[in-house]
Amino acid sequence: MAARRAASSVLSRYLLARSSASSPAGKSALLGPGSYQQSVSHVLDEETTPLNRALLPGDLLRRFGTAPAAAAAATEEPIQPTVEIKHTQLLINGNFVDAASGRTFPTVDPRTGEVIAHVAEGDSEDIDRAVAAARRAFDEGPWPRMTAYERCRVLLRLADLIEQHAEEIAALETWDNGKTLAQSAGTEVPMLARCMRYYAGWADKIHGLVVPADGAHHAQVLHEPVGVAGQIIPWNFPLLMFAWKVGPALACGNTVVLKTAEQTPLSALYVASLLHEAGLPDGVLNVISGFGPTAGAALCSHMGVDKLAFTGSTGTGQIVLELAARSNLKPVTLELGGKSPFIVMDDADVDQAVELAHQAVFFNQGQCCCAGSRTFVHERVYDEFVEKSKARAMKRVVGDPFRNGVEQGPQIDEEQFKKILRYVQSGVDSGATLLAGGDRAGNRGFYIQPTVFADAKDDMKIAREEIFGPVQTILKFSGVEEVIRRANASQYGLAAGVFTRSLDAANTLSRALRVGTVWVNCYDVFDAGIPFGGYKMSGVGREKGVYALRNYLQTKAVVTPIRGAAWL
Repeated sequence: MAARRAASSVLSRYLLARSSASSPAGKSALLGPGSYQQSVSHVLDEETTPLNRALLPGDLLRRFGTAPAAAAAATEEPIQPTVEIKHTQLLINGNFVDAASGRTFPTVDPRTGEVIAHVAEGDSEDIDRAVAAARRAFDEGPWPRMTAYERCRVLLRLADLIEQHAEEIAALETWDNGKTLAQSAGTEVPMLARCMRYYAGWADKIHGLVVPADGAHHAQVLHEPVGVAGQIIPWNFPLLMFAWKVGPALACGNTVVLKTAEQTPLSALYVASLLHEAGLPDGVLNVISGFGPTAGAALCSHMGVDKLAFTGSTGTGQIVLELAARSNLKPVTLELGGKSPFIVMDDADVDQAVELAHQAVFFNQGQCCCAGSRTFVHERVYDEFVEKSKARAMKRVVGDPFRNGVEQGPQIDEEQFKKILRYVQSGVDSGATLLAGGDRAGNRGFYIQPTVFADAKDDMKIAREEIFGPVQTILKFSGVEEVIRRANASQYGLAAGVFTRSLDAANTLSRALRVGTVWVNCYDVFDAGIPFGGYKMSGVGREKGVYALRNYLQTKAVVTPIRGAAWL
């Protein structure tokens, strides 16, 4: 499979990601008859806007078009993937084993609601086994004691194996999660490999320093692995969250107990098996599939865990923090929810602003913690923006994520599906104007129509609460100071988008917005070296970049006397 162009960000370069060549028959070996191995191949408009202001949004964007061959609705017979599901057990101490209870639970295909596989259901007893294995591997095993260069080589071998098995990993991710194969194969699997290489490169660059000390003393600062790291990843980006958490933890010499989301265990289990093929010692990475109130709570409150990292909802994050505090006061990194503003200024190219705002909301079926779901539009361009946003949403292609040209797959499960529709009804009841969508798409599975509300008010639930679905809420503003005040009037502070040609406006908004990331004339750019995390109730700490390494290191000061140093 040859990649035409490699993606380096989730959205801004998403459509430049990859157009993959098929097998000689034009079909993927991983999909059933009539399907095609595909990536993003429906870029229709490559025009850019001339540089006539301080910033050039047009050069950063490519407009998405609707592929003529795309499946237009979620009513066609779903494609049956033929990828083998190799791992459904728990990974403990280097072996795939059944849960201690013998129980399993179903993981469900969101396209149909049918069971894909039954996966071992880990609980507190299995967490005990996994933590014990991780503790032995840290206290007695080779991983924290081997050279940083050797750890680097293991992570580099993992990245190579990810690329060798890219089709299988992407197919599992799409099957289990419902995101398009274009996204899984063209963006997320390459980013998984790239992130592992990034942290492999850091393994031998973690060092301390010497500090000038008063008197005849030598003072040095050391950075040591924290120990056993407990990690809980969400269902919306299983592969990327695996990379963001496991990569830095292992690079620093820690051992890990990872709990997958119960909705999406398959891809993480597969990648974990590759790590052991890459040479990771037994017990260094343990993976438990199970439920939050049992396995998750046991991991958070375990006295043998030295560090916690969690990605998920703000409400669950508060529980994680409380459990950590009540046990051994283990430090916690939290990447939580958001209600991110996307601000369109009056100097914007409206066509480009509409497209970028559309993708900022609807990417990954709207199941993105940093989704730009509050679209603030300047009153001078509001009417045009609203009409074009409605038209774009109505053209969005919803269907089987394995089909070529589909832009939006199903929501993750029935619970999320129903929750989103309740929010839609709330928007209607509160007086917002429903312009597009608002109902299920197709006659099976958990598909929802791309939905757009206009004339929304800040106090409406659809403008305040995280919907986590394909729902765009458009609000009007008249000036910079007003939009800053309104954008910041949220319990969340994860991310924001700004679309303008004015350098002054971009700088003013970027400084004033109380969020962890501001994307100017782009959105969802997730390079491995760029830190990510939130202000306020959107989280604690940062993922990615050198900042993620700090989450998995302890700082130690060592002071020794200098004897007979007459020259001091």
